[in-house]
Amino acid sequence: MECFKTLTSGIIPLARDDVDTDQIIPARYLKVTDKAGLADGLFSSWRYLSDGSPNPEFILNNHEVQGAQVLLAGDNFGCGSSREHAPWALAGWGIRAVISTSFADIFRNNALKNGLLPIVVDADTQRRLFAMTGESPTVQVTIDLASQTLTLPDGSQVSFPIDAFNKTCLLEGLDSLQYLLHHAPEIEAYERTRGWAL
Repeated sequence: MECFKTLTSGIIPLARDDVDTDQIIPARYLKVTDKAGLADGLFSSWRYLSDGSPNPEFILNNHEVQGAQVLLAGDNFGCGSSREHAPWALAGWGIRAVISTSFADIFRNNALKNGLLPIVVDADTQRRLFAMTGESPTVQVTIDLASQTLTLPDGSQVSFPIDAFNKTCLLEGLDSLQYLLHHAPEIEAYERTRGWAL
């Protein structure tokens, strides 16, 4: 997993509340067991027209957001079923962080396990960010995970919460299993003190 320390990026504004995991990655893409190709299905019901051509009205097809790595979402992002394919598809497209006022718990946990940072902000900050992207689609934010701060395009900063375990994993680029293996020497030393070592 890639380390997440600081990120300065453009913003993809998706001003829709209650975006569920079936909208993020529709069920027809769930026949795979790995992450390859899932980016093609990201928001596909909105992203493509019925003939398969790109929908010019959908934000991901706007040339000004190409390369942006931060998604600015409405409230209650990632609700619905517990598919891990949703953060896989977002990360596959290049998104490294999602900003919202709230996330569904299962989506939030799946995101953190896959290197995608969910950032919770207050409603006023969310409104300001949407307004800023409306005024200038190329504005940027900076995320500093170590200090847990989000710097807005106007230079103001807000803090965001994250638990210590997931923060450590993201900063060091470790998934849960890699985190355990990283501490193998200490685990083995403890087992020896208990007489459990093989």
